Amino acid sequence: MRVFVTGASGFIGSAVVPELLGAGHEVLGLARSDSSAAALAATGASVHRGSLDDTVSLRAGAAGVDGVIHLAYRHDFSDMAAVEESANIDLRAIEAIGEELAGSDRPLVIASGALGLRTGSEPATEADMGDPASFAAGRRRNEQALFALAERGVRSSSVRLAPTVHGAGDQGFVAMMITAAREHGVSGYVGDGSGRWPAVHRLDAAGLFRLAVEGAPAGSALHGVAEEGVVMGEVAEVIGRHLGIPVESIAPERAMEHFGFLGAVLSLDAVVSSTLTRELLGWAPTRAGLIADLEEGHYFGDPASGA
Repeated sequence: MRVFVTGASGFIGSAVVPELLGAGHEVLGLARSDSSAAALAATGASVHRGSLDDTVSLRAGAAGVDGVIHLAYRHDFSDMAAVEESANIDLRAIEAIGEELAGSDRPLVIASGALGLRTGSEPATEADMGDPASFAAGRRRNEQALFALAERGVRSSSVRLAPTVHGAGDQGFVAMMITAAREHGVSGYVGDGSGRWPAVHRLDAAGLFRLAVEGAPAGSALHGVAEEGVVMGEVAEVIGRHLGIPVESIAPERAMEHFGFLGAVLSLDAVVSSTLTRELLGWAPTRAGLIADLEEGHYFGDPASGA
């Protein structure tokens, strides 16, 4: 297959591209900057210049390929207006690519999120569609737009990634917890620390995106989750030990003060199953779990280096 990948030079995209190339596929990667274009070309991928908010370039990239993996997303959480605008940009991108693929039965795989699908003690499954009024409303709305493309001849599927996609170079939620720990001199967890978050190594996630573009049925919700729920208090313990600082509970009302916007969701008990995804596509994660990955130490290098 020849696959168009948006976000091809990002944290997950830079794992997806070699995964596709290693499986014998050709890759056309979207690049906004000269540095991204050079990085893509160095992998052996072809380069398509454009940006996430340029729907003309997105349609052009999708026009001459056998499938699309849409990973790019503007992660601006500075305020609710920015969150909504990020979701709107993503929706316009999905619609533009979908228009180009309509009637062709070619695949469109997007990256979405697994948070906000269900509350309570039971694990969220691929059958859950989430609360449209939750903090993840934009993601859920965009996913519904994607699934609707199945009726228009697009083999659409959504990979709902664990909120913690970990590995070397991660600048996501775990890296933010480490930054907060350094700033405050305390490795914190919210409340009693019993909240659980699903996790997946970025290389395992890359394998799932490849399997999805190769064969996921139209309208599929897939869960990029290797560990259903890692206890966040245990994560804080590892962070504290590596940084040599105390580990302390942060009261829920102080969570945003300590963690920034992450504090609003860090106390969630968000267990997510990927059983149906594994059965459907034969996905079998093999990489280190989150705690083991943290123990390797690459998250705790010189803060100026971005580690």
